[in-house]
Amino acid sequence: MDAAAPPLPVRVPLATEPLGILGSLRAGRRNVLELIPEIATHAPILSGRTGKRWHMVMDPAALKQILRDRVQDYPKSVVTKLLLEPAIGDSLFVAEGQSWLWQRRTAAPVFSQRNVAALAPVMTAAAETACTRIAAAGPRAVDLFDEMVRTTFDVISDVTFAGGEGLDRAAVHRAIEDYIAGTARVSLLDILGMPGWVPRPSRLQARAHMGAMKQMADSTIAGRRTRGASAPPDLLDLLLAGQDPETGRRMTTAELRDNLLTFIVAGHETTALTLSWALYLAAFDPARQARARTEAQARLGPRAATVDDLPHLPFIRAMVEETLRLYPPAAFLSRTAQTPDRLCGREVRPGDTVILPIYALHRHHKLWPDPDAFRPERFLDHRPERFAFLPFGDGPRICIGASFAMQEAVIILATLLARFTFAPVPGRTPKPVMILTLRPEGGVWLTATPV
Repeated sequence: MDAAAPPLPVRVPLATEPLGILGSLRAGRRNVLELIPEIATHAPILSGRTGKRWHMVMDPAALKQILRDRVQDYPKSVVTKLLLEPAIGDSLFVAEGQSWLWQRRTAAPVFSQRNVAALAPVMTAAAETACTRIAAAGPRAVDLFDEMVRTTFDVISDVTFAGGEGLDRAAVHRAIEDYIAGTARVSLLDILGMPGWVPRPSRLQARAHMGAMKQMADSTIAGRRTRGASAPPDLLDLLLAGQDPETGRRMTTAELRDNLLTFIVAGHETTALTLSWALYLAAFDPARQARARTEAQARLGPRAATVDDLPHLPFIRAMVEETLRLYPPAAFLSRTAQTPDRLCGREVRPGDTVILPIYALHRHHKLWPDPDAFRPERFLDHRPERFAFLPFGDGPRICIGASFAMQEAVIILATLLARFTFAPVPGRTPKPVMILTLRPEGGVWLTATPV
């Protein structure tokens, strides 16, 4: 008789039957990922109509077509813009066409390898502070999601506004949480494909949630223009100094603010989620946690990780990548086709919604052996197929902060695993739920024992 299959980490229950409009609304408000059919983890493309025509794409060649070859024909969907524009305006993440292009050219040098490496001491200090807080909590259960949110928010606020002038960090954090809680759930009008000018009642409070934070950011930017750059320069200084290399254009205060808020919202939320899920997986698999700890301790000894340690921590980096595969923060993306096209032989018409279910792509049975299993070694053995692993997107619109996020995640995770053994708390398994990002509902409750 075959031995029992090893347990698998928690996953989202995908749809096993057609949902219809009301069923889609209920699933989308409960957990956007429950809109994905289970068959999407086996098929290259699925198509249907729920209010409007849609295509769900899991084929790497077709994804390359959408994200790189014909990126201008697949802008972000109306729903995506409705969710994000009240918070981050027409910033780099939302903008299209020439508006996006000049902002990208201006911001790209800010995230050069040299500049990202120069910000690493802030990450090292935050990792040390997190260890101090966790140790002070004593031998009891700790919500590591809450702790990682605090840690990564410290990082992003320090590297964005190093001077801290006029910045109420607690107020900024509350505004972000209120915005996500109040505006990010799917509405019936989204499901029906109604145009963006039709008001979504649940999102009418969005501008109020973000108004005070925008005023605070504007005041900070104005003060920095007067005071001058920090030493060393932070992201605000680098953006203030930046200009489009082709036109010489510089960002206005509103453009600076919207892009800085983009970096704050995306920069801390996504890395906090990655670290939280990585610690859950480490506790879920004690053998792999022990391997990571051995690697970290051999390199670090009693100190916190730095940027110079990153090449010497390959297994911990692989743990981060495997975490991003199993629990990608941006797990469900959508585009709107602008021109006729064919994807996997399927007709695509202008106005069709094209869905990129990253969660299903990363668990696709034809692309990943044992797709639901936690196996960091797969990233040591070989690199995944291009456009089969998309935690940061790809093509010209790949996440500008990808190297920043990976650097931060490895530094903090290595430091934590070198100092503590993490174990699950019975009855407190996190539930993966996507609203705007893929969050661990209920928190990530673990016991942390110093080693």
